[in-house]
Amino acid sequence: MFGMGAGTQATRRGAPQGRYDPGVVLSALGLACLGLVMVASSSISIADSQHLGPFYFLIRHMIFLALGIGLACVVARVELSVIEEQAFPLLLLGIFLLLLVFVPGIGMRINGARRWIHLGISGFQSVELVKVILIVYLSSYLVRHRDSVHASMLGVLKPLGVAGFLVLLLLAQPDFGSATLLLAVSLGMIWLGGARLRNLGMLAAMAMPALAWAALFEDYRLKRLKSFLDPWADPFNEGFQLTQALIAAGRGEWFGVGLGASVQKLFYLPEAHTDFILAVIAEELGFFGIILVLGLFAGLVGSGLRIGLRAMERGQRFGGYCAFGISLLIAFQALVSIGVNLGVLPTKGLTLPLISSGGSSVMMTCLAVGLLARVSYELSRAENAAAQAVAAAPVASPSVAGEAA
Repeated sequence: MFGMGAGTQATRRGAPQGRYDPGVVLSALGLACLGLVMVASSSISIADSQHLGPFYFLIRHMIFLALGIGLACVVARVELSVIEEQAFPLLLLGIFLLLLVFVPGIGMRINGARRWIHLGISGFQSVELVKVILIVYLSSYLVRHRDSVHASMLGVLKPLGVAGFLVLLLLAQPDFGSATLLLAVSLGMIWLGGARLRNLGMLAAMAMPALAWAALFEDYRLKRLKSFLDPWADPFNEGFQLTQALIAAGRGEWFGVGLGASVQKLFYLPEAHTDFILAVIAEELGFFGIILVLGLFAGLVGSGLRIGLRAMERGQRFGGYCAFGISLLIAFQALVSIGVNLGVLPTKGLTLPLISSGGSSVMMTCLAVGLLARVSYELSRAENAAAQAVAAAPVASPSVAGEAA
């Protein structure tokens, strides 16, 4: 995805060189490759039934993945200082994109929700870009107002107010899953930015009734909650998605039924190549397939958190907060998607990052990984510069040191 060599982006001869973190690059590539294989396996029957050709969804996924890798490579070569300077304009762009979905003729309504912008040949889901934009904005805010966030409730309320406004726009679409995800990432970043747990706890306690009302206000959300509590009460209607996912996971046992041999993907499991692709992985690759997915996500998220900690220690706070935010975003979204597929969480329309088929999600996740790689590059460059400075510093000889004493 990116060059990992030491000399990937030297600006002048003798300048300190950096490298992209191999843990980030290899984990992301592993997830993307697994996604290609599983999208191919899970989508052939669906594409055939729609007379699109057996590899329609695979080709589409490959195109969006290639575009995403291109975006990642571009972002990975942009200085973080430039991105930080554009944090507020990017936030305005994100708000504009979320409002654009409500404009007739531009916004697309699919399954009762207005979440997509019509681009002619495809639709673009605004929230996928907004997730990355919010991380950049919050990182910039936490750098500029670190003392205020730590010392006062007002310093916490301001960034949460911005996140809350975006959440309201998402609930109006409606998109409860993405709204909850954005709120969770925002709280996590603000806590890592130094906010007191007492302040966050008070705000969370006040927000819980509103979130509960939003979850229960719509009939379809209430039905999802009831089917989650007892999917077998109505296995052919409200509980159909979850029961079929659980059947797929049960059939896989330890080593799976074999790649391409899933039965549940043959029109039993809805959205087999998108929201419920993990159930197909569980059926075809078994328990060890799930462990492989968890291991790759652990490698990516763990590398991101480690980069964030090192960046904070080095004084690169904007990069550190970006690394934390991207790691939290990928971790939370993956956990929700995995939890839904295994019956641990109520059904939500969140894809499995870098694995599920989906144009906007794939491209913007690649963009986020590219930003994380950029943070690792600048961190490595700073560490190498410090090492060069230490190596170049004159060392006093014993005789000189004795004379000075």
